[in-house]
Amino acid sequence: MSFAFSVPPRSPALNELRIEVREFLQEQLAGMSISQRAHSWHGFNAGFSRQVAAKGWIGMVWPKQYGGGERSGLERYVMLEEMLAAGAPVSLHWTGDRQSGPLLLSLGTEAQKQKYVPRLAKAEIFFCIGLSEPDAGSDLANLRTRAVKVDGGWIINGTKVWTTGAHLKHYMIMLCRTQARDETNRHAGMSQFVVDLATPGLQIRPIQNLAGEHYFNEVVFTDCFVADDCLIGTEGNGWKQAMGELALERSGPERFLTAAIMLQELVRLASKYPSQRATIEIGKLSAQLATLRRMSFSVASAMQQGIDVGTAGSFVKDLGSVFEQSIPDLARDLFDLGELDDEDFLGVFRYVMLASPSFSIYGGTREILRGIISKALVAGH
Repeated sequence: MSFAFSVPPRSPALNELRIEVREFLQEQLAGMSISQRAHSWHGFNAGFSRQVAAKGWIGMVWPKQYGGGERSGLERYVMLEEMLAAGAPVSLHWTGDRQSGPLLLSLGTEAQKQKYVPRLAKAEIFFCIGLSEPDAGSDLANLRTRAVKVDGGWIINGTKVWTTGAHLKHYMIMLCRTQARDETNRHAGMSQFVVDLATPGLQIRPIQNLAGEHYFNEVVFTDCFVADDCLIGTEGNGWKQAMGELALERSGPERFLTAAIMLQELVRLASKYPSQRATIEIGKLSAQLATLRRMSFSVASAMQQGIDVGTAGSFVKDLGSVFEQSIPDLARDLFDLGELDDEDFLGVFRYVMLASPSFSIYGGTREILRGIISKALVAGH
């Protein structure tokens, strides 16, 4: 079995949009330091998100009746690529634009679409995702959070962990068990709910990362009641729904541009202190980046055509994580950072170095992704 990553046709409209986004970012990010830009899609800024919404760049591909722009997936891709390359603080609206909105549009009731999607497009509300659990890790089939049916709704008990931005967002789309676990089919009996994060019985506890920053959270549900109209899609079909949602998460430009500012700073430093070895190594990084971009852009084009991109997206995510994690390692190898007098570079390096272990975890761990890829390759023979 082989995987082809075809080149989408060139488009003057995409180039025009790219220029528009760059001009917008040049104005909006003028006061941000290079260290702040390194945080990029872990950067929270509600004012910036509202400015992006005002440009029509949240929900670009959604139907106009729900606040969207009915633009192409490739236009959305170009916009995202430019945001990440510039280090824009997109985290507040990121999840809602990438997966929560599309999930609701695909599987939500008309009432759910009307209630949430237009406000997502305006950056009036923000969403997070409740998947991982303390005892499940990357094996989501082992999750234990339960929702028990009661009159008028469901009672939820359990814990979600590593929930990015829950302390700053308004709603969570969570996956939990609504039926007893079946050892012969561990993926059965799960469901998805949209949960107001101000609901009684829900507690958000901060988790600091290695850099001492608060992005992640533990979210504890204790007899937390959600109404029947919070169920998304079909009860018991949550696993399939969540996996479709994750396909949207694994192939975008965020999977190889998380450390874009670090790479730009590395090129600047190598220009300041040139060497043949630095030129060679940065050339290799540039070739990898071009290849990843070709693959990712191709996947975006395929998604626009309704083609299943689950395995191809896993390729992009896995290779992208390896690429991103190699950048700070290369910086340490090329330069004596202990003797370096360049605070801009060192500030970016410190953040990316401490954040880099997470690059191969979020969106699916490397081991899980390679299992998906290997199964697809075997099945193709």
